[in-house]
Amino acid sequence: MTLRSMYNDIRGVLAATVVYPLTELYEKRDIRSKSSWIRSEIDLPAVGRRKRAERRLVDVVRFCAEKVPYYRDLFQSLGFSVEKLEKDMAYLQDLPYLTKDVIREQGARLLREDHAGMRIHVCKTGGSTGPSAHIYYDQEAADWSAAITQECRRRIGNTHWRSELHFASKFPEVFPLRDRMREHMKCFAMNRDNIFFSTFAPDELEDIWRTMKSIRPHLAHAHPSTADHLAAHVESTRGADKAFKIFESSGELLEPRQRERIERALRCRVIDRYGLAEAGVVAYQIDPANTDMRFFEFFVWPEIRPDEEADLIDVPADGNGGELVITTLRNSLMPLLRYRTGDNAILAERPEGFVIPRMVGRIHDVIMLGGKPLPTHYIQDVLDRVGGVREFQIEIRGGKPVFRIVPEEGNDPDVIRQRVHAWWADEVVVEFISLADLKLVGRRQKFRHLVS
Repeated sequence: MTLRSMYNDIRGVLAATVVYPLTELYEKRDIRSKSSWIRSEIDLPAVGRRKRAERRLVDVVRFCAEKVPYYRDLFQSLGFSVEKLEKDMAYLQDLPYLTKDVIREQGARLLREDHAGMRIHVCKTGGSTGPSAHIYYDQEAADWSAAITQECRRRIGNTHWRSELHFASKFPEVFPLRDRMREHMKCFAMNRDNIFFSTFAPDELEDIWRTMKSIRPHLAHAHPSTADHLAAHVESTRGADKAFKIFESSGELLEPRQRERIERALRCRVIDRYGLAEAGVVAYQIDPANTDMRFFEFFVWPEIRPDEEADLIDVPADGNGGELVITTLRNSLMPLLRYRTGDNAILAERPEGFVIPRMVGRIHDVIMLGGKPLPTHYIQDVLDRVGGVREFQIEIRGGKPVFRIVPEEGNDPDVIRQRVHAWWADEVVVEFISLADLKLVGRRQKFRHLVS
């Protein structure tokens, strides 16, 4: 055992038994009890679990009718009756789908009207399935989301005392001491390290791999495109090597070819999961030996919207393929009823409950900028830090990337342009457009950050 491995183990024991409980108490959060409930609920018979989820769904719809202005008016205009839903869940289909467009248009009318004084967490959706929107969580919802992730990782062998490594975007500025101390304590409580990067250049990939070898985490969490580039680098320089035991994929579609190369070159187990800003992690590969992802119907209720152009082949007899639609069951601040995720999936019913055997969804692209390959999720992180950017697309013209930016209302485009040029000088061209000018691609007219 290396000194670093001993350090990881000692920190893990302290984190799990002392630091995390104290942090939870200090932050006034309740995650561990929810993790315990989830641990029990997942293993209960699927039929009873589904009935309990359906009852909760009815309660959420009733709450929306009473407390959420948008839904109250919508139900009245449709003549929708919660009592009918209690008798037959099929009546849920009488409600129209919720989209990002509706979320942006309705704004605060989608929040419970008595939210004043509540502790609120804001999350911005990604841009892979349409222009971004802001989603608001109450503390209970944030804690449920954290508990889901905690229990899922426990089931694949990454208990709290085992160390984690998370990939994050690298920024040149120095953060205030208070923020750095808070992040340090958070990482200690989570038994976690961060690794920061900005490109897929060979020298940076080499630094990343050497850092991972020195840290020796049990689990590494990153976009599959990041791990795939790293695996390709290791394969070309070493053939194969090992720095961690589990790779947890997140944020993008994990393709079979990526899974195979990551497992082969990095000599690890690959675990897939599906989450979104609108709800958190809703499906997870809790059995390392089975690539199906278990869907957590007690957290989010799933539906499939038929889509003839979904390109989902080999749909099993016990499943349906199309666009995944969700209803959140644990966020009383901003409940989402029948929300269209924009992601295509196969949803099947098995003895253990709902599962996703295959997903077709979000993929982040890579562009060449300043002679280096940059993933678009890094560019998105930079533009979030630049500020004033509501949405963006990148179009390659004459070999040079053109940043097509939709500014937030009231922000000065010249200031945004100056900040972007401060990052990349004249390597990029900046132009400002309206939301209507964003381009959709493919047969399904999906939004992508990189367009041709």
